[in-house]
Amino acid sequence: MSNILVKLFVKDYNNIENAKVRERYGTLSSMVGIVCNIVLFVAKFIMGTIANSISIISDGFNNLSDCASCVVTLFGYKMAAKPADKDHPFGHGRFEYLTSLIIAMVIMLVGFELFSDSIDKIIHPEEVTFSYMVLITLVLSIAVKIWMSFFNRKLGKKINSSIMLATAKDSANDVIATTATIVALVASIWTDAPIDGIMGIVVSLFILISGFGIIKETVDELLGQPADEELVAKIREMVGENPYALGMHDLIIHSYGPGNLIGSVHIEVDGKGNIMEIHDVIDELERDIYEELNIRMTIHMDPVEMDNEQLNVCKKMIYDIVKEVDTTLSIHDFRMVAGPSHTNLIFDLVMPHDCKLTDKEIKSKINDKLQGRETRYYTVITFERDFC
Repeated sequence: MSNILVKLFVKDYNNIENAKVRERYGTLSSMVGIVCNIVLFVAKFIMGTIANSISIISDGFNNLSDCASCVVTLFGYKMAAKPADKDHPFGHGRFEYLTSLIIAMVIMLVGFELFSDSIDKIIHPEEVTFSYMVLITLVLSIAVKIWMSFFNRKLGKKINSSIMLATAKDSANDVIATTATIVALVASIWTDAPIDGIMGIVVSLFILISGFGIIKETVDELLGQPADEELVAKIREMVGENPYALGMHDLIIHSYGPGNLIGSVHIEVDGKGNIMEIHDVIDELERDIYEELNIRMTIHMDPVEMDNEQLNVCKKMIYDIVKEVDTTLSIHDFRMVAGPSHTNLIFDLVMPHDCKLTDKEIKSKINDKLQGRETRYYTVITFERDFC
């Protein structure tokens, strides 16, 4: 069913990096959501009124809020598809993240409202009327929501859309919510206890937890997360296969929305090589990364000395010392300035964010290990954090 809908309504559906194609996917997802949720709201409101059940009526209004979210989603995809302009040179792709945030806030508001209504239903319980017609309606609504969750998750993974994945989670939570209302409805046959209100609280807690999770994921995207580990590994593999690349560091990936990645990296090359030839090969590497990974990559070349025996010995010495201090530390851009009284060792040192040592402590430990050697060494260290 999902594949049929995609083929019918999404022109050029395999070209998922194209903003217009992403907009068509978003329009399809939103329209399916609007139609399904309106039907479910009307059905549950009628059945909830017949059964005098707050959990069923609340579940119906939850579907109505989902319908509103779909309208917001439709707007979000249209805004994200807008081309880059003077004020937004990197495009409008982050509108998808903002839309996810709005959806999550709507989910949270529904959760709080349902929680309040359920508390009131426990304090002032009312008789719930069991009906097989109501039960069948709720079971069918679960089937619809399971399909909607599967549908949005499939589309979300295909085009890497945080909005669709958030919508899929919301549909999965609706399944839990409706299941709880069924439990309350069936329980009304045997007991007068306020099961309806209790299940309403259970439903509201699921909704609140889901909304909080979506907010956290979306805020992380907006604040800037580390690049995907598989993506970083692929970049390292492509750089490693380049015959002129001797090493890489300072890899940074910025996301301006799904499918819109911009990056930079420093690559070490032989300082005595043919600069025009190396530059040509590095340009090719930038193009390969864009074509294969869809990242607009800027590569900076760092020339290094390859045949300076004294430098290589000192570099190995510093590398070993740094690993003794902390195995998670790494160095790059190593240079050496030798003088008659002492030798300066100049390098950048990369610290992971969870390193418990301070810059001062690390420098002190390195200098302590250099004491007592035949040559007097001074260190000039630039401390950096790992971005990936």
